[in-house]
Formats: sequence, C-alpha cells, structure tokens
Amino acid sequence: MKKIDLSEIPVSRWIKGGLMVLFFLLLVIWIGNWWLLIAIPFVVDCYITKILPWDILRKDSKGNKRGGLFELLDTVVFALFWLYIINLFFFQMYKIPSSSLEKSLLVGDHLFVSKVNYGPRMPNTPVYMPMTQNTMPFGNVKSYLEWPMLDYHRLAGFGKVETNDIVVFNFPCGDTVCVNMPNPDYYTIILDEGANYLRAHQNELEGRTFANSWERNHFISEIGRKHVWSVEKQLGGIIWRPADKRDCYVKRCLGLPGDTLEVRHNVVYVNGKVLEDQPEVQHNYHIRTNGVILNDHFFESLGISNADRRSASIGANSYVLPLTKAMYEKVRQMPTIESIEIDDNDPDYAGLTVFPFSQDYPWSRDNYGPIWMPKKGVTVTLDDKNIMLYERIITSYEGHTLDYRNGKIFVDGIETTQYTFAMDYYWMMGDNRHMSADSRYWGFVPEDHIVGKPLVVWLSLDPDKSWFSSIRWNRFFKSVE
Repeated sequence: MKKIDLSEIPVSRWIKGGLMVLFFLLLVIWIGNWWLLIAIPFVVDCYITKILPWDILRKDSKGNKRGGLFELLDTVVFALFWLYIINLFFFQMYKIPSSSLEKSLLVGDHLFVSKVNYGPRMPNTPVYMPMTQNTMPFGNVKSYLEWPMLDYHRLAGFGKVETNDIVVFNFPCGDTVCVNMPNPDYYTIILDEGANYLRAHQNELEGRTFANSWERNHFISEIGRKHVWSVEKQLGGIIWRPADKRDCYVKRCLGLPGDTLEVRHNVVYVNGKVLEDQPEVQHNYHIRTNGVILNDHFFESLGISNADRRSASIGANSYVLPLTKAMYEKVRQMPTIESIEIDDNDPDYAGLTVFPFSQDYPWSRDNYGPIWMPKKGVTVTLDDKNIMLYERIITSYEGHTLDYRNGKIFVDGIETTQYTFAMDYYWMMGDNRHMSADSRYWGFVPEDHIVGKPLVVWLSLDPDKSWFSSIRWNRFFKSVE
C-alpha cells in the first residue's frame, strides 16, 4: 500500500478536503441514511490522502498528464457527477410544452424548478442519466435502469405545497404509455375505445345489465384494453414507467389534502368558499361580431397564440377564444362585438367525460364536484359509489389489490368497508381552464409524484416566431407566481 506523510500534504488540500467532508456530512444528515458514512474514508482519500488512483484518467502510470480523449472523458465524468447531485437534490430545468397555464406561463418558457421548497424526493430509479426525464436525447432509448428500484422517500424542505402554488409533478396516469401516442394517455384511450364499442353494439348488449358503475366501467375498460393491446405494434409498444420517470406536468394546486373542492359554473369553491381566480386565469368565451371578421391585429393586441387563432372560428362571425378577465373587459367594450358569453358545460349524465367516469358522478369540466382530497392517515368508509373515486389510489398509487364481488369490497383479498390513506393527495388545474388536461380528467396527484416548485423563467422562446425574434426578452428572470 502506498505510504503517505500527512505533513507533506498541502494546506490547500486539507481545506478543500475538509469542506467536502463537511458537505458530505450535511448531506448524510439531510438524507437520514447513516450507512452512507461508510463513504467518508473515500471522500477523505479522494481530496486529501490520495492513496487510491483517483487520477487514473488524468495521469498515466508514470505520473505524466494524459491528454486528448482521457482529458475529455475526465471532464465529462466530473460534469455528469455534479449535474446528478444538483438535479437530484436542488434544481431541475423544465420547458412549458402546452398552453394549459397561459397566461401565467407561456408555451416556450424554460423554468428553474426548485426541489428544496417541498423537499427533494429520493429517486425510485437512482441509476439514470442526469438532465433527462425518461428517454435519451437521441432516439427512444430509456435513460434509466429499473434496478435497483427504491421506495418513496422525501427529504426535509423549506415548506409544503400551498393553495395556488404552481407545481411541477409527474403525470399520475403516465405509468402505462403507448410509445407513439403518449397523449391522450393510455387509460383515456382504453376508456374511449370501450365506450365506442358499447355505443356501436348497443343492440347486441341490450339485455346486459350492470350492478353498478364499477362493473360497467370495468366492462368498458376491458374491451378497450383488448383493442389497444391488439394494435400494440402500431402504437410503438406499450411500456411501464416508475413514478419518478413519468412525464412532468405543471399546473396550479387548488386542492390540498383534506380540502373539499367544487366548480360551479366555472367558479372554484374550496371548503365552501370562493377561491378567487389568479389574474391570468382564462376561460373560453363565445364571441359574436356584427359582421366584422377578426384580424391579426385583434389577436396580436390580446396576445392570442396562432394555435388558438386557428381553432377560434366556429361559424359566420362567431368565435370561441380563451380570455382573462382583463381581456374579456377589453373585448366587451369593442363596438364590433355583438355578444360575449362564457362557455359553460352542462353536467354529463352519461358519466364518461370527466373523472371518475361514473354515472354516479354527473359532473362536467365547468360544473364539478364536490370532491374531497384524500389525506394521509384518514380512514374512509368504502361503498359501491365512492370506490370509483379511490380505486386508482388503492391499486396504482398505494399498491394494493382491490375487488368488488357480490356487493362486497375486498382489499388485498380481505373483505372490508374501510380504507386508510397512506399518502396525501392534491388537486391540480391549469389556469387556461378550458384548454387544460388536469385533475378533472385524471383525478388526484399523489404526494410521491410532486417534483418541485418553479421559481423563475430563465429563457422564453415564442413558438409562433422564428430565430432571434422568438426570444421574449421581457420574460427573462421573471418570477413564477
């Protein structure tokens, strides 16, 4: 073994090594896994004693400095290591892909997402390529290994999710993915396919009755699932993803664990009280002009994107446009506008348009609930109606089996009428209320899917413009609220 004279070690190495040991100790305390202290001697040796050949990529056996490929490889390994640490414990970058939060966040905004605000979540899949979510930048290659697979654990943070926080989270229904058709999600596809089959074969199924919504939905889903799997190859395959590798979404949290949320004619109520909309919240409005055709100047003055313009016209002098309250007031006062009314969906008594897709819950996008947010440690009484609300929580998020036979509920094979939640759950909705796929369509967001809180826009590129003109300079370093 190489002998080392501690008196010959430069002071700079002692200082650098001491700081790294202190950083590592604080990290161990934060993580709370004392087994990691086994690595302390290696940290000391790497920065102070250097008994092990840590410079093997930098120097050859004679101590001469390597160049070229070895130097590049050393730089890449060093950079990836620190990217992994930063990405895991502190920050993650995220790009806004859709208009669900306009005008609060715009398509093309690039965000710094803080993981320390709510506490960094230790990964289920610790072996992954830093700065990727679930695929490599080239091709459709997985960027992570499914072994080892760790249980959910979150470190201490500065605070908790609060009402009206904008939150980045993993898409709850992203556990099963059709590779070539990630949107709509797998569960929406099988429900749609099953419902289409049910409508097309009503005569053949006329004599069939369902004891409850549970039985009806499982019949529909099973038909849809068979169809989807029969065309698996055309869909590019159907894969499973762990919670931390599901696609990231960003929405505003409107319901906290234990809250009761309701939407009445586009107005959100939390625990019976009106939750005032943020200034940038948009709704779709039906607009009718006096014969004037709305031109580019009209759309540009309101900041309406090309995508919304293309889908705006619905008939002669009639339009449907997403507007904030301020935009609504501006349009309402224009002399060319004959009428302007907010879009308002009636309840869906077929129970197939919004979560939980049950005839027992005749809700719609604009008239929804009331619905209670499950809270960790709270026990609920299960019945043939609310089982539709909690089925996915019990099976997919908390890992139990659930069955409903002869009017009796079985969890993990044991008959029961009660269930105690193991996690907290949140309700996420987009600010662009009529153009957002959110909790109204796929339900609750489990606490183990929460990624972090966006803090600032560090870059913003307008997809409707090209090259230098696409840069939105006024959004640089804009705080996210």
